[in-house]
Amino acid sequence: MIQNSKLLTEAVDALATLPSIGKKSALRLVLHLLKEDKSKAHRISNAIINLVDNIKYCGKCHCISDNDICDICQSMSRDEGIVCVVENIRDMMAVEETNQFRGKYHVLGGVISPIEGIGPNQLNIESLVNRVKGGSVKELIMAISPTIEGETTIYYISKQLEDLPISISTIARGVSFGGDLEYADELTLGRSIVSRVAYSSTS
Repeated sequence: MIQNSKLLTEAVDALATLPSIGKKSALRLVLHLLKEDKSKAHRISNAIINLVDNIKYCGKCHCISDNDICDICQSMSRDEGIVCVVENIRDMMAVEETNQFRGKYHVLGGVISPIEGIGPNQLNIESLVNRVKGGSVKELIMAISPTIEGETTIYYISKQLEDLPISISTIARGVSFGGDLEYADELTLGRSIVSRVAYSSTS
C-alpha cells in the first residue's frame, strides 16, 4: 500500500469492508476509478448515498422498495392468495428470476438460529401470521433454504398457523439439503417451486 496517501488508504479500507472484497481487490477498484473520468466515481458514490438514504422496506412483505408498498404487493396481476415465504431479499430475487411464480412474497429477514441468538421475535413472523389472519392468503410456499435452521423456522411458523384454514407447502427437494437457495440455478429452483409438496409438521 502506498503510505504517502491517506486518501487512497481510506478508500481502500472502506471498500475492503464489503463482502468478498479483500485489500488487493479494493486497491484495484480504487486505482481503476482514479484512471476513469471523475463523473464515473461521482455517479457511483451518489447512487450509493441515494440508496442508503432513501431506500424503504415494503410495509407488507418487507422487501426493499422505493415506496411504502412495493410494486409486487401492489400488482393486481399477481395472485394474492399464494405467498412465497423466503429467508432474505436475495432469495426472493432468485425465485423471481425463475419466472415460475406469480404470487406474492414475504421476507422473513433470516431464520431461527438459537446459536446465533436469532429468535422468532427478531424475524418478520408476526406480520406473516397477521397476513394469513387477514383471510386473503390461501397457501404459503416455504421457499427457505433446506438447513436445520430453515426446517426449524418452517416448523415454528406452521405451528403458529395450525388452527387457520391455510395450506403450507415446501419447495421440492431439487435444492439439496444444506444448500443456500440463492445459489441454486434458475431451472432447478423453478422446478422446485412448481413441484412443491404439502408440508406436515409431524413428518
